[in-house]
Amino acid sequence: MCFFSSPPGPAPPPPPAPRGAGDPGAQRKPRTGARMAPRTRKARLRVAKADPWSVMKVSFLLSIALGVCTIVAAVVLWMVMDAMGIFSSVGGTISEATGSNESNGFDLQTFLSLPRVLIFTTVISVIDVVLMTALATLGAFIYNLSAGFVGGVELTLAEDE
Repeated sequence: MCFFSSPPGPAPPPPPAPRGAGDPGAQRKPRTGARMAPRTRKARLRVAKADPWSVMKVSFLLSIALGVCTIVAAVVLWMVMDAMGIFSSVGGTISEATGSNESNGFDLQTFLSLPRVLIFTTVISVIDVVLMTALATLGAFIYNLSAGFVGGVELTLAEDE
């Protein structure tokens, strides 16, 4: 007698075929007007520390760019105002109002000359670079201290596939 033989009788029915395996009509098809939603992966991250050295470098470069933009904007604004004749008309109005038509009165055109405006704007831009860099670095130190107490800022990042 063999222990591995099947008992006499009818054979069991074959297992059913998986859905959609042989029948093309049984496969699931997307609807014609439906939009397939992209699968999105999400990750929750926490910014626990900001490196003060990298914050200082980035803020220094950004404040220099802002300073250059300020200087260029001041020059362009001065040239437009000079071409429109604003300095001469306002200077004439000031001279008439103060009654100093002689040479010893206040001359707006010499006071607001392009070299003076450039010097003033450059000084303001240099002060801005120093202050912005120092404040951003100080902000990184303060963030690191507060992140130690509360755990930092939590971000949720998503990636579309």
